[in-house]
Amino acid sequence: MTTLTVSLTAALPWLLLIGAVLAALWWGSRRPPGVTVERLVPATGFEGTRVPLTVRVKLRSRRPLRVLLDDPTPRGVVPDVTPELSVRLLGHAPHDLTTTLTLNRRGAHDWPGGTLRWADPLGLFWHSAPLPGPPTTLDVFPGTHGLILPDLLRPLLSEGTLTRRVGLDDPLSLRGVRDYVPGDPPGRVHWRLSARTGTLTVREPERTAASSLTVFVDTSSGGEVFVDSAARLAASLVREAAGLGLPVAAATRATLSPSGRDPLSMQAALRLLARLAPDSAPPRLPPTRSGGNLILLTASPGPDLLTQALHARATAARVSIVALPEGYYLEPGESPRRQWTGLPDAVRDLERRAAALAGAGIQVVVLRGNQSVLTLAHGHAPGGGSMQTI
Repeated sequence: MTTLTVSLTAALPWLLLIGAVLAALWWGSRRPPGVTVERLVPATGFEGTRVPLTVRVKLRSRRPLRVLLDDPTPRGVVPDVTPELSVRLLGHAPHDLTTTLTLNRRGAHDWPGGTLRWADPLGLFWHSAPLPGPPTTLDVFPGTHGLILPDLLRPLLSEGTLTRRVGLDDPLSLRGVRDYVPGDPPGRVHWRLSARTGTLTVREPERTAASSLTVFVDTSSGGEVFVDSAARLAASLVREAAGLGLPVAAATRATLSPSGRDPLSMQAALRLLARLAPDSAPPRLPPTRSGGNLILLTASPGPDLLTQALHARATAARVSIVALPEGYYLEPGESPRRQWTGLPDAVRDLERRAAALAGAGIQVVVLRGNQSVLTLAHGHAPGGGSMQTI
């Protein structure tokens, strides 16, 4: 007993010293280091591309600390190397974490914010806190659609070079008349002249460039698969039209981007398409500029959408309905999926009404497979209307 008492008495100063050291380490590591984070990344990019990322970190502390920092990227954006930092800190220390991001998914990706962990130099007492950082949003625009360009897009946009005499049919300007040719739509037949001459005759209007392009996506007609494909097709149409010098805009039932030829207008349209999501609310077409080109992308067009398209044709130089039946339309290179149901009734009805819609100046395109573009480019739209289907 006496020996134990002597040992404890001799060890007590050491225990007090160790306790004091541990208390000093804990006390000195309570406060976090000063941190400044700056993310250097392009504000926008296209789906399927790669962009550089630099996370610039500045650390400062008057006490020696061990610091761990990680700044995970948003879902849908995959870094080659996750931005992480592990250092021993005393004073000021700048660090640059550099990597490359692969943009796998369209959308507006908000940076989730990272985590800061710090401890005493021995790593005995660890603390953590959310990483203070600037709010960062990366807009990933839809990538280029797999359809062959420009074999699909230019026929939908203008049927030819944009000039005063080649482009869209102008129903208000008549160039002349000619004999009927099989395939001419009934709406172009000049019935009064045909009755007087005894020869079936059709009107041949002047050709004019469209004054603008608006691409409307019917988000109520399909799920995620359709919306993704429609977003890519709409983005490709917008980019192609902007390259041809047309004012461009994109629209959904709730939003219409500003129309214009400048890069900001194209970015606004692409940003709207990047954020597309299925919406069960019924479609509502935006007002159409006089002489403009309106393209409707839908998975299953209902009667209400067709009625609105007919009303839009009163001011639009051209209205095109492009149906992408979900489950039947495949993008080039996509593996076929087994089907358990038939073609949607709305699409079958659209096919039956295609001739009548063509007479009213509405072009109908039904895409059923990834080879549809091979024949679509040969389709002509007299009076603004034609139909292609695979």
